[in-house]
Amino acid sequence: MNDPPPTTGVTLTFPPDPVWVRTARETVRTLLVSTGRTELADTAALLTSEAVTNAINACATKACTAPVTLFADWAGQDLRGRLRVLIHDEAPGLPVCRTPVEDDETGRGIQLISYGADAWGICRDGPGPGKATWFELDG
Repeated sequence: MNDPPPTTGVTLTFPPDPVWVRTARETVRTLLVSTGRTELADTAALLTSEAVTNAINACATKACTAPVTLFADWAGQDLRGRLRVLIHDEAPGLPVCRTPVEDDETGRGIQLISYGADAWGICRDGPGPGKATWFELDG
């Protein structure tokens, strides 16, 4: 009997509530540890936290109660490929990459993603309304 191939990706759907940021971050970290890609874990966890926080904040601002979904998987044919993380929410509007002033307590999420990721973007592709913020990390 052959063992099934290991699961290489994860999907997590959760309500747009800040208590879920930690779970999302740890889900991505667990994926990386379980697949032996620990060198990406800290950066992926930070960028996931930022993208999920942006999605949750957008939902709160726009009174959107639809769930947020996180997808994390490998962009290549094996575990040595790029890690791709995508966060989808149904709140209208798009996040903006801005440069906050020193005293601002918010506004650094997209900027951190743009600096920390090897590739990133925002798209409206996919089923239903809303948008997805995604990023990729090389090994």
